[in-house]
Amino acid sequence: MYPIFLCSVVALGFFIERLFKLRRSRVLPRLLIQNVNDLISRHKYNDAVYLCQGHPAAMARIYHAALKINGQPRQAIKEVIQEVGRREAADLGQYIPVLSTVASITPLLGLLGTVSGMIKTFNLISFYGVGNPGSLAAGISEALLTTAAGLSVAIPTLVGYRFIASKADGLILELEEQSLLLVDALKGPER
Repeated sequence: MYPIFLCSVVALGFFIERLFKLRRSRVLPRLLIQNVNDLISRHKYNDAVYLCQGHPAAMARIYHAALKINGQPRQAIKEVIQEVGRREAADLGQYIPVLSTVASITPLLGLLGTVSGMIKTFNLISFYGVGNPGSLAAGISEALLTTAAGLSVAIPTLVGYRFIASKADGLILELEEQSLLLVDALKGPER
């Protein structure tokens, strides 16, 4: 039961951390996107770079990298954006596999408890015979409790994993869409 409890604490901690990290306002703040796009449309690239420099959002780092090579051919800007975008996508996906792992191992830990409880039950049967139902019930109870605990941790963790993974994928897709618009806005003459 202790490992199952530890898994539940780990899963809850990482789920809350990812919820905080994957807020749209932290990754793709609307106001930043509007302001930078406005500055780009008015060809105020230095002001746009300045606006992005200290901003903690993932999109700000992509804007900043692309704005530094403004006027280059489309392919050069696209490569820089892809490189920065890969790092940002990896950051958004960080720790999500932990939730998947917890969802996978907690039923196994519950099954291990089931096996342990049944072994105790059969040891009691072999030692005392079938005569004491109370001692048999304790082993069976342990088996059922650990199975239930493992499943009660695994099921919500799997749901949380799917939710967080979907949220990260959606934000990454939005980053890609904004990045494509940025490439077209900043591209210079093709060579």
